[in-house]
Amino acid sequence: LGLWFLTIVLGGLFLFGTGQEWHRLIYEHGLTISTNLFGTTYYSLVGLHATHVTAGLVMLTIVLLFGLAGRVGPEQSARVEVLSLYWHFVDAVWVVVFTVVYLLGR
Repeated sequence: LGLWFLTIVLGGLFLFGTGQEWHRLIYEHGLTISTNLFGTTYYSLVGLHATHVTAGLVMLTIVLLFGLAGRVGPEQSARVEVLSLYWHFVDAVWVVVFTVVYLLGR
């Protein structure tokens, strides 16, 4: 459960950092979704990813709360495994988004 909690904290920090970056890009650099193709691509890709991270964090938090209440046992292992696969897929997608947006997009 401690590692589950750490995952939630790190996911929250990721979303916080994304929000900080968006604020800086919009208010300091004037980059919006309608500025140019990069802005459209950036906000679409990163925003879609952030939405999936948010959904994952909600689900991870629900499982953490059930775990703390002692209600996660072997009979829920398949469900927890599916959530784990979802979270790892979101991680893998971030590698692609990061490559496209931050490395190739510059």
